[in-house]
Amino acid sequence: MRSRSKPLRLRPGARRAASARPEARARLLEAAGHVFAEQGFDRATGKEICARAGTNTAAVNYYFGGMEGLYEAVLEEAHSRLFTLDMVAAAVAGKPDAKAKLEAVLTLVIGTLAGPASQSWILRLLGREFIAPSPAFARLRESEVLPKLRILKGVVGELMGLPLDHPAVARGCISILGPCVTLGLADRELLKRAFPKFGFGPTDAARVTRHMMAYALAGLAAVASAEHKP
Repeated sequence: MRSRSKPLRLRPGARRAASARPEARARLLEAAGHVFAEQGFDRATGKEICARAGTNTAAVNYYFGGMEGLYEAVLEEAHSRLFTLDMVAAAVAGKPDAKAKLEAVLTLVIGTLAGPASQSWILRLLGREFIAPSPAFARLRESEVLPKLRILKGVVGELMGLPLDHPAVARGCISILGPCVTLGLADRELLKRAFPKFGFGPTDAARVTRHMMAYALAGLAAVASAEHKP
């Protein structure tokens, strides 16, 4: 008769070590996010990141295979804390028309930019990539950024009644993205001093979204009208 194998039981110390691994990885991501945002990839060191994370200096290689792997993971983490492709796709799913889709996208974007993310390392890090993209950003650009822009292009094309490859559609997308990029990447303190009545907090997000919707719809309609004239 074959004996039943006993379930594997970890020693208390081993259980603690196993449970600490995800926590250590998360601490490394958070610490690296701060360091990369402050110093950039080229000046950041694994020693400083591990010191801030409270891990040993081999942790970067153990969890991420090196600094390049860590940086790529941090970029993915930063993006996931903002608005992913799945979030944008879910926001527009089931909406009855292009106007409702645009409002859903702007609600998601402005709500995120007015929230805690605006005060974190996330936007500073992504701002660096926006100005000077690194090789690590390439995969994220293909898997997340460009598909989201295609969703926006489809919405704008429908609103304008123009083919997606029409130059006016591209310009319309840029006109919508411009204010969002400004809110995401510009020095928030400078904006507050220059425009103290703008309203940059979470409670202002709905009003800002309504304003951007009205501005975008009026502009797109005006341009589309000119394009449709014989």
